[in-house]
Amino acid sequence: MPTSQAQVSTASASRYLQQVCKHWSHKFAVEFTPEKGRIPFSDGRACNLEATPEVLKMQAEAPDPEALERLQRVVVEHIKRFAFREDLGDVQWTRTN
Repeated sequence: MPTSQAQVSTASASRYLQQVCKHWSHKFAVEFTPEKGRIPFSDGRACNLEATPEVLKMQAEAPDPEALERLQRVVVEHIKRFAFREDLGDVQWTRTN
């Protein structure tokens, strides 16, 4: 299964993690704490999040490369929506599998 990871430098990593997890908890069986979260989307797609005081780390997994690219794009779009007060820059994903 293709996987990728990315990270965003921000002092608000925990807040964004919690906001995006709460957002999707209405549709999916999301699990999260202030430091870690997992969003199990449908069709074998998932996103794991980890917040440190300075960084939001994201790991995405999907059944195929096209679904992975879509998932990466959707996750970043949602996080940037919650981070509208700060410029998170261009988020670069790196394939890990």
